[in-house]
Amino acid sequence: MNPSAFDAFAPTYDADFTHTRLGQLLRQRVWRVLGQQFHAGQHVLELACGTGEDAVWLAQQGIHVTATDGSAEMVRATAVKAKQAGVSDRVTAVTLSLQEIVENRNPYAVNRKPITDHGLRIADYDGAFSNFGGLNTINEWRPLAEGLARLVKPGGKVVLVVMGPWCPWEFGWHLLHGEWGTAVRRFRASAPAAIGNDTIPIWYPPARRLRREFAPWFHHLHTESLGLWLPPSYLGHLVDRWPCLFTRLNQWERHTARLTGGWGDHYILVLQKM
Repeated sequence: MNPSAFDAFAPTYDADFTHTRLGQLLRQRVWRVLGQQFHAGQHVLELACGTGEDAVWLAQQGIHVTATDGSAEMVRATAVKAKQAGVSDRVTAVTLSLQEIVENRNPYAVNRKPITDHGLRIADYDGAFSNFGGLNTINEWRPLAEGLARLVKPGGKVVLVVMGPWCPWEFGWHLLHGEWGTAVRRFRASAPAAIGNDTIPIWYPPARRLRREFAPWFHHLHTESLGLWLPPSYLGHLVDRWPCLFTRLNQWERHTARLTGGWGDHYILVLQKM
């Protein structure tokens, strides 16, 4: 996959998702988890940072963030947003893709030495995270886990927000509209997604698979559902139409999310480096 395909999303991503009612409900849930796992003075590595919304929020909590993305335009948007928010001293935006780590194209992954051009150093990070499906653009998670194991300090937390296969909203919506292929796409090996002018494969790993892939280096703390009662982003207009209903459903899920685990449009997986 060419990570630069996401360059086309950079100018409109915030308007299309970040600043929508649905996007804000989901992100507040993620921030709650990030706030529990990361603390002021720590240094955290972000994977697939997008336009930097999470990096800026963490920086405002006193956390230093190295925000990485394979899209140069997303990285530029992150740097601009951090400067506008007055936290550029705590956000370092770097063009570095998940694919580079997984495929060992990066000198760090090959030689296991610091790479000064990216500023990534062995056991230098108090934690790492990836939000809203960045990990769904790869299909090999064990090499990524091994790479993070070299970067994150012992005891450091890793928070992964991943699109899983068990999304009742998507299945039910498309089944009711006679779109069987779309209804079951998450159960297939991969599903094509239009990204700008490109079409890329997307994978939907269940939480138990990611736990298994990370298990040699990371201990599983908990998994919680995200967006079980809220629709996927392409149905965000429903949230705009019935905001009170979906706000209440989101509040209900917040209290039951650990019981529903890997279900929902996304799930949140929290791990700890051994």
